[in-house]
Amino acid sequence: MKKDVRVYPALLSEDGEYVCVRFPDLPGCNTFGTDYADAIASAKDALGGHLLCMEDDNDPIPSPTPVNKLEPEGDEVAVIIDVRMDILRKEEIKKSVNKNVTIPAWLNEMAMENKINFSSTLQEALRERLGV
Repeated sequence: MKKDVRVYPALLSEDGEYVCVRFPDLPGCNTFGTDYADAIASAKDALGGHLLCMEDDNDPIPSPTPVNKLEPEGDEVAVIIDVRMDILRKEEIKKSVNKNVTIPAWLNEMAMENKINFSSTLQEALRERLGV
């Protein structure tokens, strides 16, 4: 069963211009921010996106290392980052995708003249057709 809340330790360090973030348990899950607050916000986004991709790919999700077991390098500082996966999954479902459609030229012309919004019209028609 998928967990609704995930909590992972992250290591933050300053490189002079940015605050860098890495997740030791999730290779490739790295981000940065202009300051600590921005870095934490970016870390939440990066962690959530990384875990969503792992779920979508059916990759095993590793257990988080306890923060007291981490081995920071140099000036790294350990912090805990949490994400609400249940909310992220719902947001992912609601995201829009682009679709190309082919319609007769005369129909396109009439729709344009009447300032018809193609996206909303297609959504309305699909919802009606699918009963949702």
